[in-house]
Amino acid sequence: MDFVASAAVAVIAAAVVGVLRGLDVRLVLIAAALTLGALAGDLKPVVGKFLTTFSDEKFVVPICSAMGFAYVLKATRCDAHMVRVLVAPLRRVRWLLVPGVVGAGFLVNIPVISQASTAVCLGTVVVPLMRAAGFSATAIGATLLLGCSVGGELLNPGAPELNSVTAVAGGDPRAVVPHVATLVFPMLLVSGAAFWLLSRRDPPTAPTTVEATETVERLNPLKALVPLVPLALLFLSGPPLSLVTIAPEWVGAKVAGGPANSRLIGLAMLVGVLAAMLVSGRDAKGCMKSFFEGAGYGFANIVSLIVTANCFGTGIEQAGLARHLGDLIASSPGLLHPLAGVVPFGFAWVSGSGMASTQSLYGFFHGPALALNADPLGVGAMVAVGSAAGRTMSPAAAVVFMCATLSGARGPDLVKRVAGPLVLGLATVVLLRSLGAI
Repeated sequence: MDFVASAAVAVIAAAVVGVLRGLDVRLVLIAAALTLGALAGDLKPVVGKFLTTFSDEKFVVPICSAMGFAYVLKATRCDAHMVRVLVAPLRRVRWLLVPGVVGAGFLVNIPVISQASTAVCLGTVVVPLMRAAGFSATAIGATLLLGCSVGGELLNPGAPELNSVTAVAGGDPRAVVPHVATLVFPMLLVSGAAFWLLSRRDPPTAPTTVEATETVERLNPLKALVPLVPLALLFLSGPPLSLVTIAPEWVGAKVAGGPANSRLIGLAMLVGVLAAMLVSGRDAKGCMKSFFEGAGYGFANIVSLIVTANCFGTGIEQAGLARHLGDLIASSPGLLHPLAGVVPFGFAWVSGSGMASTQSLYGFFHGPALALNADPLGVGAMVAVGSAAGRTMSPAAAVVFMCATLSGARGPDLVKRVAGPLVLGLATVVLLRSLGAI
């Protein structure tokens, strides 16, 4: 390893220390990116990456529209109706609460996409429920964290991670979903089972009678279905179903070029907003305001991380570390899938963003995957699942902060509680993929 690459490793280590010491992740990443660019003797690629990512519709449109839709769901309480349907069976059986809440969080995260929004939506119902059943604050927050962040959103074709993979590999984000499913379900099963066993060792606490703040007195089935509208539209409009044809003009694309994937996702979210308005009566008047508030939140808190993480990734590439990674995989092909899971896992742990990790690092594995005749979409799925695991146990992740706030526990305690099950789950998935079992 030459001097520049060795110095780059030191810069990355300093970035990790900065994040652990509580510095703003975006500040750390952009400072590290500029330092890496300076080491490589050329800052132009880093600055150029900042400007192109800052204005790139394949990030801005899906993320901001999905967050806008999440805010509309909360404003109209459609999310609360969906959660009531999912958690109603859990109220009567205490021993099912932990796996039930993990499963409910995973399912809610599929249409909602945002982990923090999923935690808010689910937490206002299950936190009082688990308190009343005698669970500790740490157990409640960790259960919520694992379910809402382990990777449910990766089964949604509108997930930005999938768009990041197909932006490099080509194809349609919907084609990545089956590859993700073969990984994320074993991940959920193993990490969820390990977490459940650990939770059963906790001594019960004195039950409390704290009331939920976002429960609904009377279930509205139409509102409960609204969160699924964009998801259904995306699946129905693409292969293998292709039951709905969307004219390119609807997404501002030329007829010859066909609909753009990112704009199609945005359109699906807008249709979801319209559905929420149609079933919400008086609450409909504030929906567009809520949509743009959510879009602004998405840009400030998610797109900004992706922008700075992309710059960091570009700096790493400029310093030659990506080339060394490719050489390592070329000399040891068996390391492709383990590294595709572990490296994004570590990056997401530092940055607190699975989206930023996937977008920044997938390109490093795409070339080696093609050289080894490995399916690039399958490798992309591994990158995305590893990123989701790293985010879930990152002290910088917004979902960790949200789950700690909702449960009244400490963020570091939640991270410690989910770390072991997540590492075991990821190790199992990597091993099964390396053996060709999945």
